[in-house]
Amino acid sequence: MKIISKTLRFIPIFFLVIGLSSCSNDDDANPPGNNQPETIVEIASANPIFSTLVAALQAADGDLVTVLNGAGPFTVLAPTNDAFDAFLTANNFNSLEEVPTDVLAQILLNHVIAADVSSTDLVNLGSGYTSTQATGAGGQNMSLYFDTTTGVRFNNVASVTTGGADVDASNGTIHIIDAVIGLPSVVNHALANPAFSNLVSALGLADGGLVDVLSGDGPFTVLAPDNDAFNAFLDGAALTDVPTDALAQVLLNHVLAGTTLSTDLVNAGAGYTSTSASGPNSSNLSLYFNTSDGVSFNGVSTVAQADVIGTNGVIHAVDAVIGIPTVVTFALADPNFSTLVTALTELTPGTDFAGILSRTEGMNMDGINPEFTVFAPTNDAFAALSSIPEEAVLTQVLLHHVISEANVRSGDLTDGISPAMLNGQTITINLPGTGDNIADVTDGAGNSDVGIVAVDVQAGNGVIHVLNKVMLPGE
Repeated sequence: MKIISKTLRFIPIFFLVIGLSSCSNDDDANPPGNNQPETIVEIASANPIFSTLVAALQAADGDLVTVLNGAGPFTVLAPTNDAFDAFLTANNFNSLEEVPTDVLAQILLNHVIAADVSSTDLVNLGSGYTSTQATGAGGQNMSLYFDTTTGVRFNNVASVTTGGADVDASNGTIHIIDAVIGLPSVVNHALANPAFSNLVSALGLADGGLVDVLSGDGPFTVLAPDNDAFNAFLDGAALTDVPTDALAQVLLNHVLAGTTLSTDLVNAGAGYTSTSASGPNSSNLSLYFNTSDGVSFNGVSTVAQADVIGTNGVIHAVDAVIGIPTVVTFALADPNFSTLVTALTELTPGTDFAGILSRTEGMNMDGINPEFTVFAPTNDAFAALSSIPEEAVLTQVLLHHVISEANVRSGDLTDGISPAMLNGQTITINLPGTGDNIADVTDGAGNSDVGIVAVDVQAGNGVIHVLNKVMLPGE
């Protein structure tokens, strides 16, 4: 189910973009009468430490020799022969010829940046992401993490060798590196970036073998909390204090099936999608996103770094852990329910609706226990009333929108079903609905013009269905 708002202004958070000019000392190295300066491929071909790299460029799909002899500018992270030998051994290849040529092409392209980037440029930036020419999830360019804390390191697997930086070519720059940079999964990206060390630890501790799951084919979209986000979530507790089954569900609440880019979210504006976490009756939990001010999820977490592309998905770094939502979480997060929130709080201070509907455990003294099924009127539904009732009547109206101890999803509804609401009266639901209604509802007062217009916003303690009218109880 998706509720889409009007497209509003979005402040995107992009990769660290490296768009730098070619080195200016190339002309100085080529006084009149000298030969033209050498291309990246010509320099590699003349240096015996790159013989395996040159052989790989010649063997791979895509005519990469011609590509890297082009105008560029390119930055090539050039593995030495020893680096290739180690890569082949680690991946159980006896020789370069055993590597599939299409895979080989992508590996090599993962060492090519379409800009002229010096080591000084990288050191000045410190750390961050850029894009290579390899193709990752969703047909997007693969991301590459760099960190200059100790030397210059890429994806935490390869470092620029001593004296190996800034080899100038006519069409770019070569940096000699000591390892082949494989094609990273979303897990590899998390491992490479020290800002995700708590996330990596959590994935290893949680039930369900989540490291292996997220190393699979996917594709996945991972909303990755950084270390500060986990520290705030734990609030002084240790990660090992969190029950491993609960930890697994919290982590899965950050995983979406498929590749969802920041542009996909911005184009949608706002709405609901589903995570891989399980709620009542094993239903996938819903996730609310809104792009009116950055990209936020469930009203509690905002994207700090978008579109880190791996082989099997995309990572969006977020600044807060997204806990398991209650029905109240969604009411607070979705501006379409702002009047409902006001009705449940400010206008009915004598009843702790927010506390009641945030419950996750049963056996409460008042007998109002989760799971809850909430029929939630939109702001427009409240606006259609001649006036909002005073507290005593409004309290009964709100109770007329809730079923307790039942997670009634749309698939559980049948034509003519008449569930009992918290005020003791029943409503009648008829399927299919008329017009744009998914279902028609007759309320306790006999009004039959109420429509369910969206369904199955799944929380950890219940489910929400959206109404276009406020239901009124009978006398």
